[in-house]
Amino acid sequence: MSHRERVYRTEAIVLRRTDFGEADRLLTVFTPWRGKLKLIAKGARKPSSRKSGHVELFCHSQFLVAVGRELDIVTQAETIEPFVPLRQDLLRTTYAYYVAELADAFAAERDENRPLFDLLRDALGWLCTADDLGLLARYYELHLLSLVGYQPQLYICGGCKKQVEPVVNYMSAADGSVFCPRCASERAGLRQVSVNGLKVLRFLQTHEWETCRLLRLSPASRAEIERTMNHYITYHLERKLKSVDFVHR
Repeated sequence: MSHRERVYRTEAIVLRRTDFGEADRLLTVFTPWRGKLKLIAKGARKPSSRKSGHVELFCHSQFLVAVGRELDIVTQAETIEPFVPLRQDLLRTTYAYYVAELADAFAAERDENRPLFDLLRDALGWLCTADDLGLLARYYELHLLSLVGYQPQLYICGGCKKQVEPVVNYMSAADGSVFCPRCASERAGLRQVSVNGLKVLRFLQTHEWETCRLLRLSPASRAEIERTMNHYITYHLERKLKSVDFVHR
């Protein structure tokens, strides 16, 4: 085995970390070209460790990694962007957990997804300064779903395939689509989505965050799109995310 194959460099964002053995940390990270990886940061819990600050949760770092038998090992780490506010403000921390948990939940191990890495990195950056964290979470959810193959169809009815009218329509998580009132009446488990709710979801799905962040939503509209997305995501993950309940609390 050549030296090159035994060691590799990668950027990584730390999604999750758990204590491992006496002094090590087990990291779940997301990388631009190797997708999601599980890595061991040896000795990272020792007070003297040079690595510990660079393997913090939500940190965007550069790693030198040695290929191991079972798990690859972080031999060097250097922070690119620490996203400090995400560890200083409880609400921002909570949303950062959610953003990381969602990426972890939808990404398969070692499945390269560069656009998802970019979205995750950008979202953590925006979370440091955004005023409306709930709106950012909805933006992130819709764009993440598009990048992992679960993009909801918000324009064409899943039944008759016609453009939906500006009336109360229905969202089917199972079909990943909206349904017009006529087609919805033949199906179970659909959720109402108002004219305005659908408008907001479409806007978030098709625009950049720089534009979306200027939206000002009514509490009713905000609650509706949160319920709609929560239902959709929970259906596709077949479980509730821990951080969702925490955000609500």
